[in-house]
Amino acid sequence: MQVPLYQAKAEFFRMLGHPVRIRVLELLQNGPVPVRDLLNEIEIEPSNLSQQLAVLRRSGIVVSIREGSTVSYALAGGDVAELLRAARRILTELLAGQTELLAELRQADAPAAHAEEHITHPAG
Repeated sequence: MQVPLYQAKAEFFRMLGHPVRIRVLELLQNGPVPVRDLLNEIEIEPSNLSQQLAVLRRSGIVVSIREGSTVSYALAGGDVAELLRAARRILTELLAGQTELLAELRQADAPAAHAEEHITHPAG
């Protein structure tokens, strides 16, 4: 039985749903990166990085490249980099909308707060 496309997409996004995996993909956008450099940038235990790289490799999103004793990783295709750029654009728009909403709320709240400062209480 074939998996519906929406389910395959959900599994794909679930696979991406780990901060270390996203960070690895961001670091690989400009080309292959040796594992030692990934470790320096991400600052996690080697076993944890190895585990996350294995998930990305099994999914086919990254490939490993061995040159002598150095193992590097690279994106398997450019579409992943485009997906990360699209995510950045979407987040930027969402955050800009939240910032605008926050400014509107503060502006709407300012006259009320200002009015409270000027209320005179009758002398008792």
